[in-house]
Amino acid sequence: MKCFVTGGTGFVGANLIRLLLQQGYEVRALVRNHSCLDNLKSLEIEIVRGDLNSSDLPQLMSGCQVLFHVAAQYSLWQSDRDLLYRSNVLGTRNILKCARQAGIERTVYTSSVAAIGVKQDGVADETYQSPVDQLIGNYKKSKYYAEQEAVKAVQQGQDLVIVNPSTPIGAFDLKPTPTGEIIVRFLQGKMPFYLDTGLNLIDVQDVAQGHILALTKGKTGDRYILGNQNLTFKQLLGKLEQITGLPAPKSTIPYWIPYSVAWLGENLLTKLGKQPTVAIDGVRMSQQKMFYDASKAVRELGLPQSDLDLALNKAVQWFKNYLSR
Repeated sequence: MKCFVTGGTGFVGANLIRLLLQQGYEVRALVRNHSCLDNLKSLEIEIVRGDLNSSDLPQLMSGCQVLFHVAAQYSLWQSDRDLLYRSNVLGTRNILKCARQAGIERTVYTSSVAAIGVKQDGVADETYQSPVDQLIGNYKKSKYYAEQEAVKAVQQGQDLVIVNPSTPIGAFDLKPTPTGEIIVRFLQGKMPFYLDTGLNLIDVQDVAQGHILALTKGKTGDRYILGNQNLTFKQLLGKLEQITGLPAPKSTIPYWIPYSVAWLGENLLTKLGKQPTVAIDGVRMSQQKMFYDASKAVRELGLPQSDLDLALNKAVQWFKNYLSR
């Protein structure tokens, strides 16, 4: 079976492609013209050039039976609003339409728990949906509207399964993701304080496996949270301290301090042509504990729940090796 994969140069996509190859699938990866190919080096895959809004996608998909639409634009900067909607919403609409034209038999669409939102004082599962106006920031809103494009495609008869990864950790986090950035800052001793927040974490290899399980076992039109363990930020930092031997920060920082820095950066520094270091939406998100229940994916798909300490250790070792190059 030949799979067409978008987002293969990214964190989840790179791990998914490796697992697909291990399990005997053929892979054709869509790559933008100026993308870094470090995550795809030495892999026996076919690479085609284009983007999510390209008009020739049906031709590029020709001969493939399956689409894994993993690609997404991630940014918390308010200035990237148009880019987020163009890539995540219009790009998803276009590639799903092109998949129908190309005769793709089944699609796995990578949404995010960001599209589901946060359940106040609770743990969200697939049955929960935050009102869109309560989703913080344009990234989360764009992922919500992109998922609605997937829902519409199912209503039009497309065989499609939705997966909603939480916070993956592991190797090949090239950019890195916000969680990978936390690990990098921890390793570099650049985290004197922390915010009182929480995340659901999962080994990125389990996320990759969850995609393939969704392909083979997922119910058309359903969504499946690909997550594992809910941890406070303090608990996460404690695990990193045990793994690395480096001291974790002991004190929290009041919300208003990073918010003020973010506000000044995005509203003043950008007008002076300078790059801010903290995003307003990132600080706003930190006020919420982003906890999720992945038991549906475990029960119906057989989603693995690998040891998070091992996953964090793999991430730490990968970042150490990558940063030392």
